[in-house]
Amino acid sequence: MKTDILIIGGGPVGITVTKTLKKLDQSIDITMLRPEDNSVIYCAIPYVIEGLMDIDKIKKKDELVTGTGARLIRDKAISADFNNKMITTKTGETLKYNRLIIATGASPILPPIPGIDKKNIFTVKTIEDTKKILDSLGPCDGKAVVVGAGAIGIEQALAYRSRGIKTVLIDMATHPLPNMLDKDFGEIAKTELLSEEIDVRLNVSVKSLVGKDFVEKVILSDDSSISLDTGKDFVVFAVGMRPNIELFKDSGLEIAKDGIIVNEKMKTNIKDVYAAGDVVSFHSFIDRKNLSGKLATNAVPMGKVLARNILGKKSIYDGFINGAATVVGKKRFGGTGFTSELAKKRGFDILIGYGETTSRFPIMPDAKTLHVKIISDIKGNIIGGQVVGSEAVAERIDVISTFIQNKLNVYDMSKLSYSAQPWQTFFPARNAIVQAAEEIID
Repeated sequence: MKTDILIIGGGPVGITVTKTLKKLDQSIDITMLRPEDNSVIYCAIPYVIEGLMDIDKIKKKDELVTGTGARLIRDKAISADFNNKMITTKTGETLKYNRLIIATGASPILPPIPGIDKKNIFTVKTIEDTKKILDSLGPCDGKAVVVGAGAIGIEQALAYRSRGIKTVLIDMATHPLPNMLDKDFGEIAKTELLSEEIDVRLNVSVKSLVGKDFVEKVILSDDSSISLDTGKDFVVFAVGMRPNIELFKDSGLEIAKDGIIVNEKMKTNIKDVYAAGDVVSFHSFIDRKNLSGKLATNAVPMGKVLARNILGKKSIYDGFINGAATVVGKKRFGGTGFTSELAKKRGFDILIGYGETTSRFPIMPDAKTLHVKIISDIKGNIIGGQVVGSEAVAERIDVISTFIQNKLNVYDMSKLSYSAQPWQTFFPARNAIVQAAEEIID
């Protein structure tokens, strides 16, 4: 079989590229190669585990692809021949292409520690992962040990706790959400976790997992341990993602440890081969140095840039800003750009400003306190921001991200033009983003 555009992978990049190409040129011939029905809206998995929705609701529908007029093949690529522009699948089919798009994403990491192969150890990414966890959820007196206190691990821990399961959350960092928040805001997240009766263990890692077929004891780096009942308890690892690049090793593609190397047009070193999303290695928007950015909110714009370049339209991707948000207990948290710690590690001298206000006018019912933190370099250029409150957090993070993306500084931020309405916004004289910028200036 021959196709003009062959896409390997059906996640955010694959779907975005397909839709963008078909929007710009309906006549273009596209084939998507995606494995079995295992693709889900990843960030919604905790809500399935919590029982808020059925697993079928979070499956990515075939119509997202076929509805555009593209062809969808349920199969897995097992070899790539770039010289002959050919992909071979698990079922033995040969697919020839004019241009290839690699959108294979990433898979959860299982660290190489003793006992990692036990039966009651899970990761969270696919339909299969989710079903295994759902099948393991026993009575409410069971126990879950979640390793990794990033957004994924925390959302998993909260989902198990909502079902009455005793939950332990482990991370080697000094505070939860270390890639999103500094320690001061991270401590607020820790307080929320404790209020949900989650047992939080920080500054420790898992040293080994002891048991015959199932984990019976989790041994930590401080030599403390957590005992598990083999009939109902389990361990979940949420310690990062690894790019799915095995298919392309020794293929001639330039590959770094964190993914396929691409330029700002999403082109690889091989003619007519493109890649984007979690499978690629790329840089920060802020300092142009390599940075992890495995987020759907990065994958989607990368996919749009890729599609436009395939059609000869000038478009570049400038780099990761990594705006993100999550919910912990009764509070919402968001971060964008660099944390203070990361900025210092990358060589920045920084300035920090804080703002505090309420999510709506303070005279209104249920006005909740909201905290903002702005991070700039020594010249006042904005390189990061964090927000914590009970509502309206993600919107504020997006505002800060926009300032970073447009290379604006704290003087620009102090003159931010904004709307005001008692139910929806900060009190005009107490815009916390402006306050934080002014604190840096003053």
